[in-house]
Formats: sequence, structure tokens, C-alpha cells
Amino acid sequence: MVNEKQLPVMNIGIVGHVDHGKTTLTQMLTGKFTDEHSEELKRGISIRLGYADLSIKRCPKCNTYTTFDICFNDNTKTDLIRTYSIIDAPGHETLIATVLTGTALIDAAILVIAANEPCPQPQTEEHLIALEIAGIKNIIIVQNKIDLVSKEEAKRNYQQIKEFVRGTIAENSPVIPISAHHNANIDILLKAIAELFVPLERDETVDPVMYVARSFDVNKPGTKVEDLVGGVLGGAIRQGVFRVGDEVKILPGLRKGDKYIEVKTRISSMKQLNKSIEEAHPGGLIAISTSIDPYFTKADGMVGSVIVKEGKDKDVNIYNELKLRYVLIERIIDSKRQKIIEDIPLNSPVLLNVGTARTIGVVVNKTKDIIDIKLKLPIAAFKNDRVVISMQINGRWRLVGYGDIL
Repeated sequence: MVNEKQLPVMNIGIVGHVDHGKTTLTQMLTGKFTDEHSEELKRGISIRLGYADLSIKRCPKCNTYTTFDICFNDNTKTDLIRTYSIIDAPGHETLIATVLTGTALIDAAILVIAANEPCPQPQTEEHLIALEIAGIKNIIIVQNKIDLVSKEEAKRNYQQIKEFVRGTIAENSPVIPISAHHNANIDILLKAIAELFVPLERDETVDPVMYVARSFDVNKPGTKVEDLVGGVLGGAIRQGVFRVGDEVKILPGLRKGDKYIEVKTRISSMKQLNKSIEEAHPGGLIAISTSIDPYFTKADGMVGSVIVKEGKDKDVNIYNELKLRYVLIERIIDSKRQKIIEDIPLNSPVLLNVGTARTIGVVVNKTKDIIDIKLKLPIAAFKNDRVVISMQINGRWRLVGYGDIL
């Protein structure tokens, strides 16, 4: 029997500028090093979204917050408070689309800012804008690497942080100084997470919807045909409840020539926190095993898909063209320069993120605040879904605005 406290109740995104210590902090909190891809290890940066789970515990005797079963202060057995799923988002400027995918999955965020660099750095600002667009209000700011600066420098950096977030969604967020590398103040951060990131109220009676953020072929090379298992889909449930045995649709489906065909399958098993579960609720990341040929799910082949129950897909639309009511953000971060974008030109290419899906499109029609975009690849989405818009600026995809599907 799985203890409900052992299952993640929320998804927390760890975001911030490249090399500010996001992956080190994730490792310190969860014990897992999330840069597992070979290119990540070679380059020393996060490329894909990293996933891990955080179980926060508290000592009943000294009230210290920790991730260990035994309190180091008095050797007392700790009590489990709550478990979260952690999403480590890449900070490199070329990977903003991956960050935007992550914001579709998270309920709260930790914004990591290094104390030994001026604030804000380019992706610090861009990631905060992404959180604002996604409407992520639960934010804790971590002032990392305080071991590398003097007391006076830490205070100056703190003032820079407060000035940076003034007037933003993070204006009233706490700023917690830490050294992830030396495990300094991690207990204070854990206490803040447990007290501020409380489970959200969710309506579990509505038709279930899940966003797919990763997909896998878990069969090892050389596995006999009769021992092969179906493809695995990982992600987060947006609403409702899925159960083992449910018949589901995966949209927009699989490409066949110039068309997409819908995929139907059955949920054969589900896992959360590496534990088998019979039903999955919103909050925390889950993995669903299916009967799909793993050829289609290998190497994130079905990322961006939407999963719904069979017969419960009336509100999901397959879009080959989007009509958006759009808004441009006030400033575009281009390396260390700021550039104002006053309009999105007709016939210009744009990168769109909606849910966990991303696709390239071309602007085919526009008015003052309405824009029509023809998509290169179709997406499954809901009316009024928020779409994030990026344009190429100096050879890079840069976040320029957002729109709602009409």
C-alpha cells in the first residue's frame, strides 16, 4: 500500500540563468544529478528537462527540515511532510523553448540567482517573464553561491534582486541565501518550500487530460519479441483522474504522409515516484505504460502530445492553423542587450509553445491584436489555451510575446 504522502503533490520548476547552480541545487535537494544526457555531461549544461523527486521531512524534536530519515542534530527519526516532483529547466539562452515546455508542467517555481554575478542576467529575466506568462504565482527566489562573495557583496546582490522583481509576479517572493555546493541554508529552503508550496485544490470530476513531456522505449537491446513491452509516456495530469485499464486517445496522433491519425491505446500500468499506482491525479509527474509500439515513443518521439480518455475528447482541438489574440512583451532579452520588438511582421516564422508541444509557424494574417499562424506541425490544444511566441533575433529564438487561442 502506497502512503499518499510518498506521492508527489506538486511540480516545482527550478529555473534561472545558465551556470547559476540549478542542477547542483536539484542534486542537493533530491540526491539525483539530472544532467544525464551524454551531451549535457560533455558541455556541463542542462539541455533537456531534468526530473527528480523531493521528499521533505521534519524532526519532531528540534523542528529541523531535512530530506533524511534521521535528524543529524539529535539522531531522531523524522516525519514525512510532503513529496514534490522537481523539474530542472536548462538556463542556456538557446534552450528557452525547453524552459517554456517546463512551465506548462509546473505549479510553483524556484528562481535561482547567483550572488557572484550582477542581477539580472539575460536568462534570469527571460525565465521570470516565462513564469509570468504561465501565471506561476508561487515563487521562491534562491540567492545561490553566497560562499563566493563577501557579506557586503551579498547585500548588494540582494538589493539588485529586490529591484529586479519589483512590479513583477515575484515581487513579494522570499529571497533565501544559500550555498547549494556546501549545503548551507538548505534546511531553511526546505522549510519555505513546505510552508509556501501547499497542494492546490483541483477538480478531479472533470474529464482527465495529461500533457506528455517525455516518451521512451524501455526495452533493452536484444530483448526477445515476446518479452517486449509497449511505449512509455511521461508527463503531468492537467485535470481529472486516469486509472489503469482506461482506454485513451493520444492527440494529435502519428504522422502518415501529410496527415495525422489518432492513436488509441489502453493504460496497462502507471508509476509515480517509481511506485506502481492504480490511479493518477493532478500534481507530480507520472509515467504511463501503454500498448503502443515503442518505435513511436523512443527518444521523446511523442513529446507534446495530449492524452484524453476515449470518448472524452470533445473539447480538444487539432490545430493546423492558430488564430491568437496576442500581446508583445515590453522587452526582448538578446544576450546582454535589450531590444524592443514593436510588431510581428507578416510572413515571418515564429516558434510556438502550447502545453508541452512546440511547432514552427508562419504569420499569414494579422490585425492590431489578432494574428493567424499556419503551423508546420499540428498541435492538440484547447480553446483559450495560452500560446507562447518566439521569433528569431540575431539567429536565436527569443521570447517575444504570448497569445490566447480564439
